Amino acid sequence: MAPLPQAARRRLDDLGARYALAESAQAALAAFLQLIASDPTPPTAVRDPVAAVDVHVADALVALEVPEIRAAASVADLGSGAGIPGLVLAMALPAARVSLVESNRRKSSFIGRAIEMSGVHNALVVNDRAETWAAGKVSQDVVTARALAPLNVVAEYAAPLLRVGGTLVVWTGKREPEVEASAAQAGKILGLSGPHVFEVTPFAASEHRHLHIMSKVSDTPATFPRRPGVARKRPLGLAGTTV
Repeated sequence: MAPLPQAARRRLDDLGARYALAESAQAALAAFLQLIASDPTPPTAVRDPVAAVDVHVADALVALEVPEIRAAASVADLGSGAGIPGLVLAMALPAARVSLVESNRRKSSFIGRAIEMSGVHNALVVNDRAETWAAGKVSQDVVTARALAPLNVVAEYAAPLLRVGGTLVVWTGKREPEVEASAAQAGKILGLSGPHVFEVTPFAASEHRHLHIMSKVSDTPATFPRRPGVARKRPLGLAGTTV
């Protein structure tokens, strides 16, 4: 693989200083960026390392500003795609066990290659849907998701996986009050509080970046998760929706 451009290398150094990353984490992140640039079928359109270091790496690492992420022993990243944000967080948090849940086999295969190339030992690919991943139920300190589904739908995916006291962290763009309101209503059904919304600046040119955080405050009813696909077809928190 070609070496990283100096601009990307300098940016990684900046991120390493910002988040107090170990040298091993920075080396793993560099290998990840090289793989995205060189792999024949990466599941992302942003492949240039100079752009990807911000759009992928910095955007994922900004979640380290959330104390619950820093303290997590178990993390599940839903719809992990190219391994973002989950694999990036696994590199930054070597003491955490990170499950990268991705139902698409091609994307799961890429994540597996990325884990091998970057030498990450605390990440596991789960080729499954969130609704059918039985081994993950009520066992996660944190669930993450970026560009997966509307917030109320992600809340339904995540709630059965979180332990009471766990935290859902969702990356979003512009704030949408109606979406946040429906997520809050869904949360009341699922045992989640929030969402609490934080504006973040992962890199200088970023705009409209937010983290939506919901906390699991009580047990999720045994009727969840519903069958695969139902959360999208009949999303919770909307007027007229029945479980």
